[in-house]
Amino acid sequence: MADPILDDDAFARLSLPERLLDISRRATRPVFTTSLGIEDQAIAHAIALSKAPIRIVTLDTGRLFPETIRLIEQTEQALGIAIERFHPHAADEDAYVAAYGRDGFYESVEARHACCGFRKLKPLALALAGADGWITGLRRGQSDARSHVPFAEHDEARGLFKFNPLADWDADKLREYVETHAIPVNPLHARGYPSIGCEPCTRAIRPGESERAGRWWWENDAKRECGLHVADATPQAA
Repeated sequence: MADPILDDDAFARLSLPERLLDISRRATRPVFTTSLGIEDQAIAHAIALSKAPIRIVTLDTGRLFPETIRLIEQTEQALGIAIERFHPHAADEDAYVAAYGRDGFYESVEARHACCGFRKLKPLALALAGADGWITGLRRGQSDARSHVPFAEHDEARGLFKFNPLADWDADKLREYVETHAIPVNPLHARGYPSIGCEPCTRAIRPGESERAGRWWWENDAKRECGLHVADATPQAA
């Protein structure tokens, strides 16, 4: 699978369900990782509607908002799908707490990366084991760091192709899709949380801020990420 999407213009003309079907034809073992945000809810709906043979998984980090946890079952029931849960290992959490404290991620970037490492990167590696295609909800409008997200790219570190079927969608088109299809969404979106991660690491954004400004807001790096969507990401030990 040297070139998973041969014609970006043709792909852009497809509806979202058609995009998911197209991806499922190009990857033999595709996995969609959902964080239950509005982007991922749209993709989950499109998978259910198209009946594309795509596994749907989520990383239950142990620090998610209660609203996010409740939405997992609500989504399964509303869309008639099954969402596999992947959790961090208790031993990794114990080691992290011993080294940094439960909320040590506020104290240093190193500690925050270590927390994301055992809560997200290690479970992600398990979720993607054996997959040749990884589907995400990345959009170019989410932040400056994501402004050039392609429809498809090769993830060298993980040895698979990464598909971003919403790369060209703006926030208005996304909201229209969700409202048109009455897709359940996280109630936190209506409270000023366009991007939702772990509860202690996410705040509502202020007027004029980018969609991801509320993630790890205490850090100064404008390109801050958890490590899931950076080229050199590798699972980190606590």
